[in-house]
Amino acid sequence: MKNKKNMSVPVLCSVSLFSIAIFLWVFGVYAIGSSSQSYMIEWQIMSLCSTDWSLPIIVDYISLIFSCFVCLISGSVSLFSVSYMDGEVFMRRFMLLIMAFVGSMNLLIFVPSLITILLGWDGLGIVSFALVIYYQNKKSLAAGMLTVLANRIGDALLILSICFLVNWGEWRIGYGMTGDYSLLVCVLVVVGAMTKSAQIPFSAWLPAAMAAPTPVSALVHSSTLVTAGVYLVIRFYSTLIEAQEVLWFLSKIGALTLLMAGLSACFEVDLKKIIALSTLSQLGLMMFTVGVGFPVIAVFHLFTHALFKALLFLCAGSIIHSTMDTQDGRILGGLNYLLPFSSSCLVLSSVALCGMPFLSGFYSKDLILEGVFSSFNGGLEVFVMLVGAGLSLVYSLRILLMGVFGQSFGGGLFTYGVESGYVVSSIVVLSLGAVMGGWLLQSVWVSVNGFSLVGVLGKMVISVVTFLGLLYGFAGFLSKKVFGKSFFGGLSRFLSSMWFMNLVSGSFLAGIGLKWGGLMHLHLDLGWMEMLGGQGVFKALEKGVDLSYFVQSGSLLVYIRVFLILLMLFLLSASW
Repeated sequence: MKNKKNMSVPVLCSVSLFSIAIFLWVFGVYAIGSSSQSYMIEWQIMSLCSTDWSLPIIVDYISLIFSCFVCLISGSVSLFSVSYMDGEVFMRRFMLLIMAFVGSMNLLIFVPSLITILLGWDGLGIVSFALVIYYQNKKSLAAGMLTVLANRIGDALLILSICFLVNWGEWRIGYGMTGDYSLLVCVLVVVGAMTKSAQIPFSAWLPAAMAAPTPVSALVHSSTLVTAGVYLVIRFYSTLIEAQEVLWFLSKIGALTLLMAGLSACFEVDLKKIIALSTLSQLGLMMFTVGVGFPVIAVFHLFTHALFKALLFLCAGSIIHSTMDTQDGRILGGLNYLLPFSSSCLVLSSVALCGMPFLSGFYSKDLILEGVFSSFNGGLEVFVMLVGAGLSLVYSLRILLMGVFGQSFGGGLFTYGVESGYVVSSIVVLSLGAVMGGWLLQSVWVSVNGFSLVGVLGKMVISVVTFLGLLYGFAGFLSKKVFGKSFFGGLSRFLSSMWFMNLVSGSFLAGIGLKWGGLMHLHLDLGWMEMLGGQGVFKALEKGVDLSYFVQSGSLLVYIRVFLILLMLFLLSASW
């Protein structure tokens, strides 16, 4: 272990975060669970112009459990970083960024005021940019610019919504607000949340952000940053329910994102990008669930998804680190013999992602499917959601077949490392969460117990959808082996490119936006605006001063010319 003094920093941060997570879980279960009430603590800072400037803090099941899971995952990531970032010189700087990220996330979670949420929201954007560009190469810088530009759109929309909330004189969210600009405020908040959660058409930045170190991906792009938009929409739901048009729009966008990301993950070859696209697919499922009127189930799925998706990223990071930074699925393979522990936990997290019964993902995914069947939705919308949910087994099987059970096309055995004790410890913690998280939440949180009563047909459809990917995998294998052609044929390029979302959002923000900015600087700031503006005024003043000097030169010939010009002007004005 190199640089043991630096490595003590993540261990200390990990112990602190685990302690906070245990305290929040015990406090949330016994203090909030025994009374079944929510608490609002508010400090008035000042009163100005008949408006109270206060700091509200909300303490309920959602905020406590979310903060507990954020601290738990952050502690596991810090422990994982001891081994993964072994040769890192600036380890303290890295951990400072991680702790700043956790602080911004907790500020977003506990404070139900849109102004204070903006501080945490903007803090997440700034720290995530610093983490994405951590390796300081061209690829990470391009991904960081795309991330920060997409997030800045959300920041601007939230600032606009705050400006319109002045009409209500209230910045706290969680209350039903109606009146002037209510629909516009709801649209601004929802679209701003869509930028942070990478919904269509802002989807390009999430797969690109995989240029960050794997511990950053496990923390930022699985359970915290990308879920901030979903969390904001859930907190704002009491106002959104007054604007059914916005919820209708949100459900359609969520279903499209779910389908697009699921299909793209079925064609991707990069191990980390497959996991990123699966995260995007689950985010679409959460947004769809909020849009059809089940915010409590959506936040339940957010919690369970955070546990097994962080585990999936850490297992993938352990494999990448042990295989000397190899993450191309076409090279990996046979890892069940070389890295048995990481491979087995990768299988566990992938199975939880599919919704296998009695693991964490099953409890929330089954509730979502039951809720969709019992709600009043269109047949096409339900079909798209079922296909998107069934695709989770397809890309999970691709991860396992490429990385664990497939044939290896890499180098010799000497290129493989062994998992350290820190990696094993961090993976074990999240594995327990992936196995028992859903059951524990249902045992302490009454609101997320099963309540939808669907018939036998509905239960059968849900069971079939959970294992639908096996049918697709068999059909794809049969068409490839027997007919010698791909199942999708010419559509493969369209599906693998995220429906050309890179061109729609990525190129628009990072390419066209920066190009037009440069052109505007060249032609406006340095072009005709400069000539009509600063330089033009300077030239006009210069010529005016020269004329004044010429008129006052003291020459008789100049005075005669000025007299004749003034006489002609006087005669012309008199004739009119």
